[in-house]
Amino acid sequence: MTISDAENDLSLIKAIQQGEQNAFSELYDLHNAWLLAVAYRILQNRRDAEDLLHDVFLEIWNKASSYESKRGSVRSWLAVKIRSRALDRIRALNTIKKHIVQKEVSDSIYEPATNETATTMIEHLQAKKLLEQLTADQRTVIELSYFRGLTCQEIANHCQIPLGTAKSSLQRALQVLRREFNSKEVATHAS
Repeated sequence: MTISDAENDLSLIKAIQQGEQNAFSELYDLHNAWLLAVAYRILQNRRDAEDLLHDVFLEIWNKASSYESKRGSVRSWLAVKIRSRALDRIRALNTIKKHIVQKEVSDSIYEPATNETATTMIEHLQAKKLLEQLTADQRTVIELSYFRGLTCQEIANHCQIPLGTAKSSLQRALQVLRREFNSKEVATHAS
């Protein structure tokens, strides 16, 4: 980046502060490609990166006055904005996904219906104990597959993991459940 590029960016920001749409368009044209690349590198999703880029440029249009030249170049300011918003988005999405999956799955699975018989309730508790032997990831894929009826592809999409990871997690979880179930069966028959 040359001094003239930095000066041009600065003049564009000043023009944007005055509400000049052409200056905003020019700033966007100059910087959108590399900002999109930064967002994509962090988010690993093209649509999310594009959405974030849109949000950051909307913020620039609405809050161009927040730029302070003494704190760094316009390019640096843009980079910090896109990076911090991308990291914020990842943290928020991870928190939301974790909360939603745990809440949906645990609330819908572990509460027996009010009209269940005592035998069904005992079986329910035994199944719950078996599920507790799994890691959180394994439990999630089992619950999504068997209790919500999702396919491996749907599980991969829901959890935002590769299809192969969803399949292998499901397979490992089933192996653990079979092993635990068989050991409980042996213990029951031995008693």
